[in-house]
Amino acid sequence: MGLVIGEISYTNMLPLYYYLDRDYLNRIGCMFIPQIPAQLNEAMSKGAIDVGGISSFSYGEHVDQYTLLPNLSVSAPKNVGSIFLFSKVPITQLDGKKVALTSSSATSVNLLKIILQTFYQMDVSYTVMKPDFNEMLKDHDACLLIGDDAIVTLWGLSPDFHRYDLGQIWYEHTKLPMTFAVLAVRNEILERENERISILYDGFMTSKNKCLENNYSEMISSIRKDLSGSKTYWENYFQGLNHDLTDKHIEGLYLFYDKATELGLLKKVNKISLWSALDHCHSI
Repeated sequence: MGLVIGEISYTNMLPLYYYLDRDYLNRIGCMFIPQIPAQLNEAMSKGAIDVGGISSFSYGEHVDQYTLLPNLSVSAPKNVGSIFLFSKVPITQLDGKKVALTSSSATSVNLLKIILQTFYQMDVSYTVMKPDFNEMLKDHDACLLIGDDAIVTLWGLSPDFHRYDLGQIWYEHTKLPMTFAVLAVRNEILERENERISILYDGFMTSKNKCLENNYSEMISSIRKDLSGSKTYWENYFQGLNHDLTDKHIEGLYLFYDKATELGLLKKVNKISLWSALDHCHSI
């Protein structure tokens, strides 16, 4: 029947996809759907996508329906470099203010709510909008942007604005990495598509490792043609990211889910299931 693969269309996910042999994967029945995280989250929840990159928060919403592919994520041990709160005032002065949230995200939107309500004990009014810096700040005191939207905004940011990296704030308060996106598969297709999933998983791991081996050099050359930016900027950016899913990442995810549950944003997540080619999945 084939395998429909979701692909987050941001550079932070690119190392997992860059070296995939798409011609071969297409020949064996794999089809790629590139979209922003919010669109992929919805498509996967409706069964239009079988496997691929989604927001970590969306996995938490569907924890009983999805299984994670191990060793793969978009995470940050500290600074993520592409998820920013841009503000007219210091973050400590946002109590009672209005914040515009990007419509592209799930994880970052809820992470910001955790940061402002739990870490800073502030009551903030939120509005979800299309990711447009100038439009978002017309009637709001701050805005949240993610991915390439955040990077391009950062490059042209006036010194009058304050900016805050959500990955860094999370680390300062938890001492744990923040996992923003995961690679997940719908449970009902695990048995049916185990062979194709195994081939795809090997491709993801090969792509990640090859990017690490050549310090992202080929991929950065390609990115600069589309988005510009200096070679040094992109090297520093990818060195600040992490695409693994270790026990520490899982610990950070559980804490993120617990804090989201405390704020009523998410139902309690009791287990995170990881896929295995041998036993299909196990929980940790």
